[in-house]
Amino acid sequence: QEQLVESGGGSVLAGESLKLSCKAPSWKYMKCMAWFRQAPGKEREGIARIKTTSGATFYDASYYDDSVKGRLTISQDKAKYTVFLELKSLKPDDTGMYYCAAAEIDTCVPGTDPIWNHASWGQGTQVTVSS
Repeated sequence: QEQLVESGGGSVLAGESLKLSCKAPSWKYMKCMAWFRQAPGKEREGIARIKTTSGATFYDASYYDDSVKGRLTISQDKAKYTVFLELKSLKPDDTGMYYCAAAEIDTCVPGTDPIWNHASWGQGTQVTVSS
């Protein structure tokens, strides 16, 4: 499995922003990359995905509700093999460990698809938002 390295997390106050990064060694075997969050005491949930070949982005409907819309953006820097997750106007409910994952799949399926259990994963980066 390929090694992914997340960074950019931290402890911030509500209303502040963070931009998380996920660095891959290359785009080989990484047609689709995704961000997940695991809140304290809860299961991991998918946030967003990006098809690295085309830059097409997708947001997990189960996560991208009215409380999140407009506050997060997934993007990539192809030349640097890096995928980003920008989090704006952070709220305490955004607290959790954020992970990126990569899978060699043509269709960037939602994070609930079991295929992600067999993907390459990073170690995670912690985001803590205080009110």
